[in-house]
Amino acid sequence: MCGIVGYVGKKQACGVLLEGLKRLEYRGYDSAGVCIFNNGLLSIAKCPGRISALEEKILQHPGIDTGCVGIAHTRWATHGEPNEENAHPHCDASGRIALVHNGIIENYATLKQYLCEKGYVFKSQTDTEVLVHLIDQFYEGGKTPLESAVQAALREVSGTYGIAVISADEPGKLVAARKGSPLIIGVGKDEYVVASDASAIIEHTASVVYLNDNEMAVIAPSGIRTITIDNVPVSKEVQQIEWSLEQIALNGYEHFMLKEIFEQPESVRTSLRGRLDMREMRVNLGGLGGIVREMTKTRRIILTACGTAWHAGLVGEYLFEDLARIPTEVEYASEFRYRNPMIEDGTIVIVISQSGETADTLAALREAKEKGAMTLGIVNAVGSTIARETDAGVYLHAGPEIGVASTKAFTSQLVVETLIALMLGRRRFMSPATLEHYVKALSVIPDQIEAVLEQSDDIRRIVEEHVDQDNWLFLGRGYQYPVALEGALKLKEISYIHAEGLPAAEMKHGPIALIREHMPVVFIAPRCSTYDKIISNIEEVRARKGSVIAIATEGDKQIQKYCPHVIRIPECPAPLQPMLTVVPLQLIAYHAAVLRGCNVDKPRNLAKSVTVE
Repeated sequence: MCGIVGYVGKKQACGVLLEGLKRLEYRGYDSAGVCIFNNGLLSIAKCPGRISALEEKILQHPGIDTGCVGIAHTRWATHGEPNEENAHPHCDASGRIALVHNGIIENYATLKQYLCEKGYVFKSQTDTEVLVHLIDQFYEGGKTPLESAVQAALREVSGTYGIAVISADEPGKLVAARKGSPLIIGVGKDEYVVASDASAIIEHTASVVYLNDNEMAVIAPSGIRTITIDNVPVSKEVQQIEWSLEQIALNGYEHFMLKEIFEQPESVRTSLRGRLDMREMRVNLGGLGGIVREMTKTRRIILTACGTAWHAGLVGEYLFEDLARIPTEVEYASEFRYRNPMIEDGTIVIVISQSGETADTLAALREAKEKGAMTLGIVNAVGSTIARETDAGVYLHAGPEIGVASTKAFTSQLVVETLIALMLGRRRFMSPATLEHYVKALSVIPDQIEAVLEQSDDIRRIVEEHVDQDNWLFLGRGYQYPVALEGALKLKEISYIHAEGLPAAEMKHGPIALIREHMPVVFIAPRCSTYDKIISNIEEVRARKGSVIAIATEGDKQIQKYCPHVIRIPECPAPLQPMLTVVPLQLIAYHAAVLRGCNVDKPRNLAKSVTVE
């Protein structure tokens, strides 16, 4: 979950590295550091806190900003508290080798004991420091090429890593390697940028090389060489990043989260573009073209994901069973491989991840493949590990998502799941008229999201009345139950208000004991088959003097009798409602966080891409 940047070229490395760290800060912001090769030495500045603190620290290190080779890191703490000693880069005892690392060295304790017996002294509590000392042991004071020492060290390591290593004894060389943690190399004119994701590269070049697990790159001003950990040469294709620098700028918005909430009409349009044939009234998914026949015959679908993507999977369960009549279940990716899941012939496993790099989801994918399942990916990041390792898949095309709390990726995940369900449903049993009904309804969803967003100021006023309350409930039925979970998660993530999402009927089985006067209870209550039941649940809350906030369909006058606060969504079919009902919940969370003075884009203890287990 940490962010790594490395640079080899003709520019002053420090500025490139700092700008890259700022673009990667959403991956972790417990501490930050930079190491520059300059005049035969490695100069290091690091400190706890944000990149702004690091910039101030660099001012105390004259000359650090004059070298053309360097590495940098922004940390999400796993081993050891956030302080200067535990901040990266880490160095060997001589100060001649420096390393930055994203991942976890699982056997670090054993390796640390071994190295201590060899006389190595540790300054930090991190697992990473083990790796730099291990490289030093194999480096033998420069008798061995740096890449060979890195290879030897990595062969002793269990766990995950994305690393960048430089040595004062080999000026101009940077060694990068990955296993389980993403690493991309930007290939520019006479320069190379190594980074955890493309956001740190796009300012310099759109041409990139993606490293696979157990691969490494040896980078010098003269060029790049790619090999495996076992020193087998690897030929890599240079690919192009599909989005622009403008897409990762705030463009006048106060926060990335708010920008991405308001980008949803366009991100949903993009997710639909070219996939809805309005003339023939059908769904086209090119990424699945070669396996549609096999998918149509599937007996069972398993959706697996983490966090917000898992909530999208829960909606997918309703979609696949409702629209395609295929038995479907949803699994936490973090638990999937630890319970020996049963995967029979005819099972499709669909993994969902915005980044395409989520460690638990990757592990679930590999478990499914090992058990013989057909695997599909629903991801946003083109060229990501999940995209490369699944048998087929569908990209979201939602554009880069910088805010730690996912918003537009969620709605695009729902779009893609709906498209897949409709495609399969039509091939299995769905009538042309029914498909046409859904295709037409899908085509106007972006405009309907815009109508919901127009209520942002009204939603803020509702939140102002309740923001001092420390416990909230989010309740929904059917398709709205996963939306309730997502609404509660958003509020927890960025405002630090305790919230719980539940199926509305389950409130009576315990949580109703929590309801007291003025407690906010958010009901997701659009017109649907369970509407009357929801009204009964609202009455139960009102009887206990809870404060009801309802998400309801335009034109529904009945609900106003029961709810002092109503947020409206346009009319649409029940399977598509989550794309609309989630938007007010995103805004509730956002406004609550702002009103409480929270850092919306950098919520405490969280990072955007969870690349450790």
